[in-house]
Amino acid sequence: MQPVIMDQGPGPNTESTDTEAGPGRETSRRPGRPRSEQAEQAIIEATLDLFAEQGFEGVCVEAVAARAGVGKATIYRRWPNKEELLLAAFSSLKSPFPEPEGVSVRDDLLAMVEVMCADKADPRKSRRYALLLGEGEKYPRLMARYKETIVEPRRDTMRAVIRRGVRTGELRPDTDVEIAMLTLTGAIMAQEKTPDGALDGDFAIRLVDGLLLGLCARS
Repeated sequence: MQPVIMDQGPGPNTESTDTEAGPGRETSRRPGRPRSEQAEQAIIEATLDLFAEQGFEGVCVEAVAARAGVGKATIYRRWPNKEELLLAAFSSLKSPFPEPEGVSVRDDLLAMVEVMCADKADPRKSRRYALLLGEGEKYPRLMARYKETIVEPRRDTMRAVIRRGVRTGELRPDTDVEIAMLTLTGAIMAQEKTPDGALDGDFAIRLVDGLLLGLCARS
């Protein structure tokens, strides 16, 4: 049986205000006040730290709140349960893709690949991501949601750029969109495991140009 990872939501007395007081705790705030980006970042970091130290079981709303210096109600206002909190934390391991400019397939793909390389080259993100992949096998439902809500939208963005290249004639009409996308993402994961393991700008350029060398339409 898959381990249970869900926390129950806040009780009836914690729906809209923090009740904890003392150093590092938030006091009551009126509904409608803009969310604190600083508090959200502290919560995300606390979640990732606990996950890195203790795995999925070590992440509970009480522990996250204590480490982030906020009340539990602050967390529940943003994320209704532990699963949503974990998904938000895991999403932060991947930097947002830049919006495709739509002028050059090469430029748009290179911008995305550079973001992925930078994330993989970040030791902290890389360690946390490796732990996620290892621990995730125990939680197939959570990992399925992670792929659906975080991984696939990024892949869809890359697929859209490749399809646009086919439509504009930059890429061959017989381009296999899925293989092209997997070639880019897979090469980054594979490079990380090599003795050199360099994921700098030069690698990103060589990767994108190498792919496009075989896919560019011939005049």
